[in-house]
Amino acid sequence: MENSEAENKPEEAKIQVEETLGNKVSGVPKTLEFSSKIKIAEIKEKPKKNWSEFYDKHHKKLLMIPLSLFLAALIVIAIFYSANGDIMSKDVTLTGGTSITLFSDLNINTLQNALQSKIPDIVVREITEQTTGKHIAVVIETKENVTETQSALEEYLGFGLTSENSSVEFTGSALSNSFYTELMRALVMAFIFMAIVVFVIFKKPLPSAYMILCVIIDITVPLAAVDLLGIKMSTAGIAAFLMLVGYSVDSDIVLTTKVLKRREDGDLNHRIKSAAKTGLMMSGTTIVAVSIAYFFVISSVLKQIFLVLSIGLVTDIIATWLCNASLLKWYCEKRNIK
Repeated sequence: MENSEAENKPEEAKIQVEETLGNKVSGVPKTLEFSSKIKIAEIKEKPKKNWSEFYDKHHKKLLMIPLSLFLAALIVIAIFYSANGDIMSKDVTLTGGTSITLFSDLNINTLQNALQSKIPDIVVREITEQTTGKHIAVVIETKENVTETQSALEEYLGFGLTSENSSVEFTGSALSNSFYTELMRALVMAFIFMAIVVFVIFKKPLPSAYMILCVIIDITVPLAAVDLLGIKMSTAGIAAFLMLVGYSVDSDIVLTTKVLKRREDGDLNHRIKSAAKTGLMMSGTTIVAVSIAYFFVISSVLKQIFLVLSIGLVTDIIATWLCNASLLKWYCEKRNIK
């Protein structure tokens, strides 16, 4: 008994010493050990920042990107108009003039440089086979009349133009201007009817106005890009702008419907994210298809259509998901729409 009591006394003394020195166990204070566990738990429980928090904080700042792009496009168009008296350059299909197709394999750059001094506004392009890319003919377009254009071309070639080696077409300026006016009128009417349909569907002025603003941006930015690239627009190019009206409003309708009419699908940010997945998939697949077509087709008319559409669709992504989405989120926050 005495031995067992003697053995227990050192253990009791050890416990008392540990309590006196700060409840140390294995050289680590229990108070420090407990506080460190609390800190680790707090770190684990602290939520990580995600896109929703970022969007809540910065959605109004993101709005400045499309609006700045829109302002820059308006400035480019205004400068172009002041210099040229029109918002775009037009080819002979819209201005009227002469188009001569020469069945020859002449180098288009050499031919254009040779005729540039006599016919300042001349445009020379080549025609090739759709499948093989083989050179077939050269097309000379100018606003000048047939007589002046044909004489200048014959002087350079050294032989006369006949029905066997060429074809000549002339379009009067009155007819071309009338056609251009009708196309622009069709574009305006398509835009107006689109705006009416949007308002009838949603019956809310501001969300409808946001969609109309995005369509305006989608048309304005490609027009400014065409002006900067120096492209002469044809009737096909105007038709591409008509197509953009339809393409542009699709993703905006998907977004606005999801945000305002599908509130059971989750909170506001979740609905915007869900709409973005659908809209970006739509736009992305179309951009890929149009871009591939642009690089593989030979026809200059089709290239112009695909170029306008590709620029417009990229612009639509910026306008819809940085402009319309941000404005709709702001609109919902003001009206406590969750």
